[in-house]
Amino acid sequence: MASPHLSATISLLILTAAASLLSAVQSSDTNRVYSPCSDTKVQRSDGFTFGITFASRASFFLNSSLQLSPCDRRLSLSNSQISVFRPKVDEISLLTINTSSFFPDSYGGYMVAFAGRKYAARSIPAFVANSTYIVTSFTLVLEYKKGRLQNLYWKRDGCSSCSKNSNFVCLNNQDCAIKTTDCKNRGGSVDCSLGIQLAFSGTDKHLSALNSWYEVEKLRQYSLYGLYANLRDSLTGQYNKIF
Repeated sequence: MASPHLSATISLLILTAAASLLSAVQSSDTNRVYSPCSDTKVQRSDGFTFGITFASRASFFLNSSLQLSPCDRRLSLSNSQISVFRPKVDEISLLTINTSSFFPDSYGGYMVAFAGRKYAARSIPAFVANSTYIVTSFTLVLEYKKGRLQNLYWKRDGCSSCSKNSNFVCLNNQDCAIKTTDCKNRGGSVDCSLGIQLAFSGTDKHLSALNSWYEVEKLRQYSLYGLYANLRDSLTGQYNKIF
């Protein structure tokens, strides 16, 4: 499995290596677990570390049937890349992965979000890219019970966010995609960096409700881009300029 220290191929909007995570801990953060393959319980405003692994879909399954966490050594993830994030619990975040020198289809085109070892949680594999199409916008929900992560799941909107834009293709009636030939690193003009809206649900270790998912549910898939100054040229905005 690839090292969680990513070099220059993937840049993270939040935090990457453990050293950076340690230096950025705030006084309100009571969680001292920084590895995505360690177990922890959290409260609201804690930092929480999780990972996203890019690999082929089959790589995430043992004997082609049992899906395991990327933290499980029984998986063969020799051709993979890992992004590590540490958002604040119950805060809506927009995570980005720069694809200027990294392209997901080079590592199999699927991704799985994960955290924990004994209490391992992992999402189902989500399609990201192949040689023809790339999906650049996702919503990931982290679900907790008494502060312990139970599940990570990708929330789809059924292509409602791109249904009226002919520059997008609806894949499997659930994902908005664009042609890879439109991406900057494939000869096109569009920045195809990945954007992941992150939200939380369930309860923290004090049984306080985590409500950020209910706020995200009210937003359209691309609406969070407008909240970040460094992402003002969003995917849809770029298309309006070049088509």
